[in-house]
Amino acid sequence: MSRRRVVITGLGCVTSLGQKSDEFFDALCSMKSGVSLIESFDVSNYPVRIGGEIKDFDIRDHIGHREGKRMDRFTQFSIVSSIRAVEDSGIDFSDEQLALRTGVFIGTGIGGIKEIEEQHIRLLQKGPSKVSPFCVPKLMGNAASGGVSIHFGLKGPNMCIVTACAAAGHAMGEAFNQVAYGRADVMVTGGTEAALTPIGLASFCSLKSLSTRNDDPQTASRPFDQDRDGFILSEGAGTVILEEYEHAKKRGAKIYAELLGYGATGDAYHITAPLPDGRGAARGLKIALEDAGVNPDQVDYINTHGTSTELNDIAETMAIRSVLGEDTKVAISSTKSCTGHMLGASGAVELVACCKAIEKSVIPPTANTKKIDKRCGPDMNHVIGGARDADIKVAVSNSLGFGGHNVSLVLGKV
Repeated sequence: MSRRRVVITGLGCVTSLGQKSDEFFDALCSMKSGVSLIESFDVSNYPVRIGGEIKDFDIRDHIGHREGKRMDRFTQFSIVSSIRAVEDSGIDFSDEQLALRTGVFIGTGIGGIKEIEEQHIRLLQKGPSKVSPFCVPKLMGNAASGGVSIHFGLKGPNMCIVTACAAAGHAMGEAFNQVAYGRADVMVTGGTEAALTPIGLASFCSLKSLSTRNDDPQTASRPFDQDRDGFILSEGAGTVILEEYEHAKKRGAKIYAELLGYGATGDAYHITAPLPDGRGAARGLKIALEDAGVNPDQVDYINTHGTSTELNDIAETMAIRSVLGEDTKVAISSTKSCTGHMLGASGAVELVACCKAIEKSVIPPTANTKKIDKRCGPDMNHVIGGARDADIKVAVSNSLGFGGHNVSLVLGKV
């Protein structure tokens, strides 16, 4: 079968910067920060007391209270993000044939960690008979993909992908293949995460991978900056609607961008650290560009993984240069400077940002970064200091995950 064109017709997100794609993107371009002091639990004994916490979220604003109570926070985020994306696309799933040809692929890095924590406390305090019967349905990683499918009545291929911080990228890439090769006409896809919990935060503190700028939370995330000291743990979700081009065109859908290519590789190196020279990420980017039929010099913008950690920022810089050339002038930025790192949701939220950048002809900047680390290409075209107007014909979104997972997605203007 020849490959079909796949376009993006709906965007949805739930982030600490906003819960609608326009609101979210405007905040990025204004260099606003979603990072603040954590309020949902006592962090007084933690070395890190800041995060990208969503403070104004209530599932009851979107679905029934009883239904919402049976979902962990990460599933709730995905449901709402998907509602936003479906509304934005204007697609109608009441058509049974369309429902049969629509699938759901949602990625997550950790899943229902909040439910695990709460039920473990109940087990210790009240005994095994008091553990909730909804514990397993709430904590399982596939609860989000299953929940979205049930909410909309979607009966096509359904899958959860768990690859740490590359999960959303993998989910969207594999969903792209479902549409491209005729297994589905529409895919609801993205990622979700709600790991900003006592054990979640403590675990990353123990890894010593987080910024400790507790007195300056809004500028704590500084990707590629010489003074960066770690990433910011955040929560949220992102969803995009992928649709076969002719199907979208026939119904008069708004098209944000075309998904042109997908590349995925493994480092086979270390459980948390990337290959120091970025070879794994470089191969993923090269495969994605080849899959898209795009030459390296045609790329206008790369939304980097850009975590604000030393190892990641250096390796990703080397990967970009090895594929696009040492003298590449491609514009690059990291939106994690404003959102923090949403782990398994990050790739989806960042693809939403790429779609809006193409639509608005504006590149969101890397906020907070003042002086580029000499190992992160100070001679490269970093977008810092403010948003930049640009006619973006080709954009790339990179995602890298613990375990050595690398994903690149290539978008094109339609």
